[in-house]
Amino acid sequence: MADYSTEELEKIADKFRSDTSGIRGTKDFTSPEELYDELKKEIKKYHPSDDTSLVDKAYRVAYDAHKGQARKSGEPYIIHPLCVAIILAELELDKETIAAGLLHDVLEDTIMTMDEMRAEFGDDVAHLVDGVTKLKHLHLTDSTKDPKDKNADRLEMQAENLRKMFLAMAKDIRVILIKLADRLHNMRTLKYQSKEAQQRIARETQDIYCPIAQRLGISKIKIELEDLCMKYLYPDAYYDLVEKVALRKTERDTYIQGLVNDVKKYVSDAGIKAEIYGRAKHFFSIYKKMVNQDKTIDQIYDLFAIRILVDTIPDCYAVLGIIHEKYKPIPGRFKDYIAMPKQNMYQSLHTTLIGPSGQPFEIQIRTYEMHRTAEYGIAAHWKYKEANNGNATTTTVTEEEKLSWLRQILEWQQDMSDNKEFMTLLKSDLNLFSDNVFAFTPSGDVKNLPKGSTPIDFAYSIHSAVGNKMVGAKVNGKLVPIDYVIKNGDQIEIITSQNSKGPSRDWLKVVKSTQAKNKINQWFRSELKEENIQHGKDLIAAYAKAKGINFAEINKPEYQEKIRRKYGFHDWNSCLATVGHGGLKESQIVNRMYDEYKKDHVVPVTDADVLGSIAEKQQAAAGIQPEHKSKSGIVVHGLYDVAVHFSKCCNPVPGDEIVGFVTRGRGISIHRTDCVNIINLSKIEKDRLIEAEWQDTALMDNGAEYQADLKIFCHDRPGLLVDITKIFTEKEINISGIQSKTSKQGIATIEVFFNIKGRDQIKVLVEKLRQIESVIDVERTTG
Repeated sequence: MADYSTEELEKIADKFRSDTSGIRGTKDFTSPEELYDELKKEIKKYHPSDDTSLVDKAYRVAYDAHKGQARKSGEPYIIHPLCVAIILAELELDKETIAAGLLHDVLEDTIMTMDEMRAEFGDDVAHLVDGVTKLKHLHLTDSTKDPKDKNADRLEMQAENLRKMFLAMAKDIRVILIKLADRLHNMRTLKYQSKEAQQRIARETQDIYCPIAQRLGISKIKIELEDLCMKYLYPDAYYDLVEKVALRKTERDTYIQGLVNDVKKYVSDAGIKAEIYGRAKHFFSIYKKMVNQDKTIDQIYDLFAIRILVDTIPDCYAVLGIIHEKYKPIPGRFKDYIAMPKQNMYQSLHTTLIGPSGQPFEIQIRTYEMHRTAEYGIAAHWKYKEANNGNATTTTVTEEEKLSWLRQILEWQQDMSDNKEFMTLLKSDLNLFSDNVFAFTPSGDVKNLPKGSTPIDFAYSIHSAVGNKMVGAKVNGKLVPIDYVIKNGDQIEIITSQNSKGPSRDWLKVVKSTQAKNKINQWFRSELKEENIQHGKDLIAAYAKAKGINFAEINKPEYQEKIRRKYGFHDWNSCLATVGHGGLKESQIVNRMYDEYKKDHVVPVTDADVLGSIAEKQQAAAGIQPEHKSKSGIVVHGLYDVAVHFSKCCNPVPGDEIVGFVTRGRGISIHRTDCVNIINLSKIEKDRLIEAEWQDTALMDNGAEYQADLKIFCHDRPGLLVDITKIFTEKEINISGIQSKTSKQGIATIEVFFNIKGRDQIKVLVEKLRQIESVIDVERTTG
């Protein structure tokens, strides 16, 4: 970053975010009073005549309640709720929501009670604050502080807490609007947190809050949250992108303004009243496109768009005709979201054209009402409204349509006893990067489905009864197989029969929509429950037998209850049925029950188990050092050549601090002291730990090699694997295996397994690997 300092890039990024999201970052105010004046000005912008006494009282109460409290930045705590309230005011929300934003931390952090708040501000505000307070207790990602929680346990906690979040949203959607504003301000001030907290909070925001803002259609908040997440999760890529965008700003602005002026003239000459302006894409949008398409910023042509706002839908299509007459459209780049809205009710016409200099550019055409919905989403329905009898919040048919997604989530919660299944469907539905296809019924109704959907998905989008009785399908008048992949514009006729026995389990392998998967699983759960229960019993019994476990010994009510609570089942039969229809693996049930059984049947560690304390003490007292080499290279409590093996979970090598664990029948298992499996041992299991150390190097076999592995986190790109393996070749280190996976965000995780003689070689490898272009970090696995 030779041209700009980090501070200058921060200012450029803040200005850029303000221009793209429309929500302004809060200035550095000298006092809460000055900030509160800004809040009142913001409210007056969209409702100058309204009585703000409720907001005034909320500010005074919040100010007194938080007096003496400070944030990590050192500023008075009241600054935070004030900034949250300003964000809500910029969304033009009602006074009850703004008052609740001012008070959202009062129940949690002060002595004020729920009853006192209800008496002071009424049920509406009190319930909003209570809802936000309860959401604060939810750990939505792996932020749990309990080191014993494994990944599966954290997934369960995440699923259960998301259930609670959506229940809170169902009671009053404004709860999540306040929470989004709260998270936005916390992300703006994240620099005051520790590095670890920054990563955790940014990851949680990217995984949960950004998709929810997108799903609720609140682009104003989603845009800024995405950019701030990128800043903390991928800082190098973020600042590099900010600098490159800044360096081209003058040239880009000149080009955009020239296009805007031309388009204004064409539309005005046609007698259509319109507001026309240029709009830049936000950083994360550009970054996502660069990663997904494997392009540099110079190869991304649609870094900006021209937006045209008109009064009516006919005007939208009239303007589209004018634009296509003046500029050459790029085939396949036109999208009509007016006729076929997105699932979050976004509506607009998008078309990409060739500009006068040959550079492509995008134009978005929509009505003012569509624009308001695109910017504010569901929040648009809680705008300040003045009725004849005072201020009131009204419910409309459009609002009900927009809440249909939330109602679907709640239906899933009621239908599913398995948290894991709920989590899978929810994450699929929140997926920001999924594309949709549009198909038609014979009567002309449009169905919006995920890309890759089949006629089965289409059938269930009509009604579960249609899907359950489906026996075939016609596409554009021709019979097709049921795994046919639907294309945009297909007309689909579903063939049903009352003699159908219902869906096939194989359908679950081909359907794409969460709705279809849910309905198929629901059918199997309800129609074949007894069969599923028996099938689950058989699978569990067979697995236990194959593993040599006496299932009769572990199949006790107390262990069943622990399984039921862990996976959120209503009863034991629900658990068996879920295993029976494939929603849960039998291995998960048996292994968990066996682990619980072993905890209750621990065999005390004897002197013999720890290799003979008498011999140990005698050798220690005499300072005896054997002259022969240990075959394993490990000394356990002063004794040599005991039966030891190296744990595969952490792969210790000479130079690592190690510890032994006395196993049953397999001697001593050697682990690194930082292995999570050792750290997470129960109190009873820790009694089985025994001191271990590497033998003196003079007595060790210099030709011995030890297995090790490294995890490399990087931005995926062509030639990356070649660059990585080249380092190992240069250091004459043999690679025994490589595993890799790439996330939808383009972040690759590459795990390399290799053989070395000691820890010093690992240090050299890590230093070299971190110097490779695109590598974010390198670390050893710890279990």
